[in-house]
Amino acid sequence: MQRAYYQNSITNFIKDSVDEIIGKLSSNHANRTLTDLQKNAWIQQIKILKRQLMSFKGYIFFEFSIPRMGKRVDNIVIINDCVFVIEFKVGSSKFDTYSEIQTIDYALDLKNFHEGSHNAKLIPILISTEADNPSVSTDSVLSLETAAKTNKTELSNTLNHFLTSSSNSIDPVLWSNTAYKPTPTIVEAAQALYKGHNVEEISRSDASAINLSTTADCLNRIISNSKLKNEKTICFITGVPGAGKTLAGLNIANQRMKSNEDEHALFLSGNGPLVDVLREALARDIVSNPHSSEIIKKSEALRNTSAFIQNIHHFRDEYLKNKDKPIERVVVFDEAQRAWNQKQVQAFMRRKRGIENFSMSEPEFLIEVMDRHSDWCVIVCLIGGGQEINTGEAGLSEWVSAILKKHPNWKVHYSDLIINSSNYLNSSTLKKWLINHAKAESELHLAVSLRSYRSEKLSEFVHALLNLERSKASILYQEIQPRFPIYITRNLDKAKQWLKSKRKGTERAGIVASSGARRLRTENINVKNEILPANWFLNPSCDIRSSDFLEEIATEFDIQGLEIDWACVAWGANFYYASNKWHYRNFKGTKWQNIN
Repeated sequence: MQRAYYQNSITNFIKDSVDEIIGKLSSNHANRTLTDLQKNAWIQQIKILKRQLMSFKGYIFFEFSIPRMGKRVDNIVIINDCVFVIEFKVGSSKFDTYSEIQTIDYALDLKNFHEGSHNAKLIPILISTEADNPSVSTDSVLSLETAAKTNKTELSNTLNHFLTSSSNSIDPVLWSNTAYKPTPTIVEAAQALYKGHNVEEISRSDASAINLSTTADCLNRIISNSKLKNEKTICFITGVPGAGKTLAGLNIANQRMKSNEDEHALFLSGNGPLVDVLREALARDIVSNPHSSEIIKKSEALRNTSAFIQNIHHFRDEYLKNKDKPIERVVVFDEAQRAWNQKQVQAFMRRKRGIENFSMSEPEFLIEVMDRHSDWCVIVCLIGGGQEINTGEAGLSEWVSAILKKHPNWKVHYSDLIINSSNYLNSSTLKKWLINHAKAESELHLAVSLRSYRSEKLSEFVHALLNLERSKASILYQEIQPRFPIYITRNLDKAKQWLKSKRKGTERAGIVASSGARRLRTENINVKNEILPANWFLNPSCDIRSSDFLEEIATEFDIQGLEIDWACVAWGANFYYASNKWHYRNFKGTKWQNIN
């Protein structure tokens, strides 16, 4: 995969004409609309760089891919042992905070996810071409806390400021070809997909990207066949923890929405915070997108994103009232194993909707809604093995039973892991039915973890700690500590200061605690105080509702499926260690009660 639109030695770059360079940039940009604004910006960058790099020997990249963010940095310049990460603001006379943070983020992305940059000297540089008063704070730039700020006439001086006579020169071609293993957060992935990037652009360039692409190809084939043959089809996708099932679901829903608008593809999740945060993040991105040719109001953007991502319970309630067929032809259910069984739905309907004797499980009802189509439709279920964690969650068996008993005309495609693993189906009868009446597809299993390369040992450490395997936990802790620093303190102010010192660019910090840690309020940590997850995860650091402000506390119910970079885990007395074992307690009234 070519990472840059144009790359060359500085010597050859200076020799190449502006038209030659623009030609190469334009041809590699051909998959997206090239505006005159972008073309003119390139011309200005080329002219400035030709003048400012005259006295240097090295290598230059234009539009270098930053996969995790679904973006490209304007320039990478490698000279001696330095990797200069350069972002241009052509025509700007000021250094705005947003642009500086963006430049720092590019450098952080390289440092964290690009093997050739793990130990490289990375220098983020923001060039506002018409600005006065360039500034360089050497230590904070090298630690990626700030960017070096310069203009169109001072760039060469800024580069010289960081160059030394080091003999450890970087081989630029080897550097660019080392493995890039990004792990985008689900918010970053959703934003990039919605903008039109594909999975290969935002994912790791190894087996995981191939795995995701293969799954997408398989699903697209199944959907196209169903459409062609007027068939109703359900697909069951499985995956190892961290393999990107939600990403796969967002990807296929987004692909079908973009290429086949008449299908009204929809991503459904019962994870309320995830739905709220994704909708809000996409809407904010649409409104603030500087490349958009039209001004879009936030309310309109939210309507658009809400049509694409919905809460599964709101979808269910809509079609309880509305007996018509849905407009959606392709529906993706995230965490489908957590849909409710008949008993749980019946209790909910009686208590909350005033409906007596509701006779269907949630999977049965959702299939019935899609079955209202007279011709074709497709349901895609994302299944986590053994992850039915709350009372009344039905698991995969309820989906298969509903097809077997009520909708035998539906075509079924399933991951072969469902048969070969005990994590998904316990019923031998249902397994036999699948073998005889459905089609196994190996491509519907995501076998590679997206995040395991960062530390295969981290989850092992947590597992050993909770199982009180002391010696194993101790060894694993030493292995993970350099990359996943873990510290313990009884001073909350110290913890906050540590988080603030670690967070850089748009990385997020926050305080989290168990919803059962009720007595932490003596430390000004109130787990009963409700937060709005979209504000907590997305608002800027100066907002008191933001996670970064370190004032509002999130519980496990607020952050399910969502990520922050630096966390203070506030540990309460509902789960504690004493006498060589863990103790579990629940706070009721005025005292703790043991959970046996």
